[in-house]
Amino acid sequence: MAETQIEWTDATWNPVAGCSIVSAGCTNCYAMEMARRLQAMNVPKYKGLTRRSGKRTVWNGVVREDKAALDIPLRWKKPRKIFVNSMSDLFHDRVTDAFILRVWAVMRATPHHHYQILTKRPERMGALVRSKIGEVLPNVWLGTSVESANVAGRIDHLRTIPAAIRFISFEPLIGPVGSVDLRDIHWAIVGGESGRSARPIREDWIDEIFDQCAMHNTAFFFKQWGTWGKDNKRRSKKANGRVYRDQVWDEMPKASLAL
Repeated sequence: MAETQIEWTDATWNPVAGCSIVSAGCTNCYAMEMARRLQAMNVPKYKGLTRRSGKRTVWNGVVREDKAALDIPLRWKKPRKIFVNSMSDLFHDRVTDAFILRVWAVMRATPHHHYQILTKRPERMGALVRSKIGEVLPNVWLGTSVESANVAGRIDHLRTIPAAIRFISFEPLIGPVGSVDLRDIHWAIVGGESGRSARPIREDWIDEIFDQCAMHNTAFFFKQWGTWGKDNKRRSKKANGRVYRDQVWDEMPKASLAL
């Protein structure tokens, strides 16, 4: 995969395929259904990664390292913001340390790109960055997903990790996150859930994140209302749009302006 419709990045790069559910934010993960479709299209990388659970497609825990995908960013000459593993999690416990180090080597060799790595496993990310990577690449952004207050502790793990940019994806935002410490967090993405089984988002949940971003000088990016609008009515993602507080918020961390 390369070009993408994800609003906050330019391209996706998936050297890993497959994952497993770790928290409530994973329940309606788009990647599970996408993996099923890619298997139906006879894409070998995605074969046997999901199972059916009632009417839903869910991960079965199989994770596959794709060595053939490692050189893809080397062929992209135009600078891009690249979302690493939109279809998986680089720091899943079934991805080997050795393979993660190979991914890091590609990012080191392509300083004209900015890489955005998002994980629900910041503990492992931090341990590996400190023990085996030991360097801060200026083009590598490290982030974690926080869907509600139940997993807000991930932010504290993220803050301890050496990184040029640290970011949080509050998406899908399915509950209030409460008072969180955004100190040393450079960027926040906020968005509601989409799809037939989408859970509602509330404007006051967004408000508390917005206010804390302003307090800590954290760039704020509002990705979408999703299936539920601020009036709590169910519509298409397109119909609900991206307007929050009467404008579109596309703030990015300052380092990204070099691209």
